[in-house]
Amino acid sequence: MTYEEFVASDGPRLRAALVAAYGPQVGLDAAADALAYGWEHWQRLGRMANPAGYLYRVGQTAARRSRRPQQFLPAPAPAELPEIEPMLVPALERLTASQRVVVMLVHGFGYPQAEVAELLGVSPSTVNATLRRALAHLQQLMEVDVHDR
Repeated sequence: MTYEEFVASDGPRLRAALVAAYGPQVGLDAAADALAYGWEHWQRLGRMANPAGYLYRVGQTAARRSRRPQQFLPAPAPAELPEIEPMLVPALERLTASQRVVVMLVHGFGYPQAEVAELLGVSPSTVNATLRRALAHLQQLMEVDVHDR
């Protein structure tokens, strides 16, 4: 696989994962740094079993270095996103980074759990368990009782 093919197939997932973990500004910068690193080192990375997972870790390091003080997710303007529960954004911010990434990729971007596991370099059962814990935590934070429906 060429680097261009890799970016076309895995670049959007990598960007989505880093944005979910670090917010739009830091996440996109981290993705750009990771993809630039990938381009420079593709001869070695192209032989890896999971280059997207490796570059996700490179992006995490870049995001930690930036340490920009900001609110994680910008507050949505009510006119732009009328169908979103107002308590969702603050609740997502209170999840751990790994929980937020899994929830955003699976439910926000619609990626299958197996693809999320591959991207993050973890087992599918880890993604499943993280997702279940994150959704339970969101229900608690948003005071949702699934039995009241």
